[in-house]
Amino acid sequence: MNEEEVLAYVRATARALELPLDEARAQAVALHLGRTAALAQLLEAMPLGVEDELAEIYRPAPFPQQDPAP
Repeated sequence: MNEEEVLAYVRATARALELPLDEARAQAVALHLGRTAALAQLLEAMPLGVEDELAEIYRPAPFPQQDPAP
């Protein structure tokens, strides 16, 4: 998306959600959203295998055993 499209998206979304958004705030939100989208594109372009996914290697620790109440 180019800058104008991102700004149009921000304005349309604010209207749909009935959020008050003045022009300066809309510009700031669009700037940050554009940056976030650019970062996401860079990450999506990386060739990652299953072994690179943190969700695949994450193992939560078990809850500690608790002594039953006397």
